[in-house]
Amino acid sequence: MAMFLGIDAGGSKTQALLTDKDGHLIGQGITGNGNHQINYAEARVNIMDACRQALESAGITKEQVSYAYFGLSGADREPDYVILRPIFEEMGFPNYEFTCDTMIAMRAGTSRAYGAVIISGTGFNSAAKNKNGDELQYGGFGFLYGDGQGAGADLAVHAYRSAIRAWDGRERRPTILNKLVPEHLGYSSIEAMYNHMLDQQIHPPLELAKLVFEAAAKEDVVAISILKEAGDEHGIAVNALIDRLHMQNEAFDIVLAGSVLTKGSTPHMIQAIEARVSKLAPKATIVKLEIEPVIGAVMSAMDSHGLLITAEIDARLRAIKFHKGAII
Repeated sequence: MAMFLGIDAGGSKTQALLTDKDGHLIGQGITGNGNHQINYAEARVNIMDACRQALESAGITKEQVSYAYFGLSGADREPDYVILRPIFEEMGFPNYEFTCDTMIAMRAGTSRAYGAVIISGTGFNSAAKNKNGDELQYGGFGFLYGDGQGAGADLAVHAYRSAIRAWDGRERRPTILNKLVPEHLGYSSIEAMYNHMLDQQIHPPLELAKLVFEAAAKEDVVAISILKEAGDEHGIAVNALIDRLHMQNEAFDIVLAGSVLTKGSTPHMIQAIEARVSKLAPKATIVKLEIEPVIGAVMSAMDSHGLLITAEIDARLRAIKFHKGAII
């Protein structure tokens, strides 16, 4: 019987999911950090242990796994792959593949084996894969390397600086961010916030990002402009990948993942993404990721093995639920 193992190794947890060829859950595993950039030794142990748990819970050996597919946080460039290859060689799965976790998030969000993904949480990533299996991604290395604009950390900074600019007169448009930001941070005034955070060299916390959505929901023009600019930047990023992979005339899904895009309380960012993408790839469809990326890893294992994922198998995989981080 063909069996498929999918692994999602992230910075906070590593999940392993084992299914049969029909998408029935037969094994599972969950451990901690699987990102080698955070702690290599810890990531190595956790990835191996999550796989061991899945195999043991199914009562099978690694030799019985038809294909294993690993989506890894931090697997961004060839230097990362050089570091990671020994782990998978040591594990000894007969057939396996590993790639950045952006790709399994993309696969989890679409019924196709190709498409694109935009991940906007604390930071930003974007990736795409065409029908020929060619992949490209932007690695989320921050503003200096051309990305990160519009992700949570960037929105937090924009919320803070917009409040400051409204207070000192540089922002001429009215905005309630000059009230929301100091209140949220526990200051009696912007001046008190300004002086304390400047003197103590305190960086605006990530939680300020949600204030941009809160203000935009109240028709705040400054907040709306921040979100529209962020969405447009995300659209520019994914368009560049679409263009480089010659997908402009294809029908495919662009999967939105990460808390900024899936939990944002106003539509302004997503509308800006749609407006930008539609100019280059009019047949592309914007969808939100609604299941765990590890399920996309299983789908990718099936794809790599050459198994056709029917609508029935797809539905069965998507029906797998998680409870407190565990697969049930």
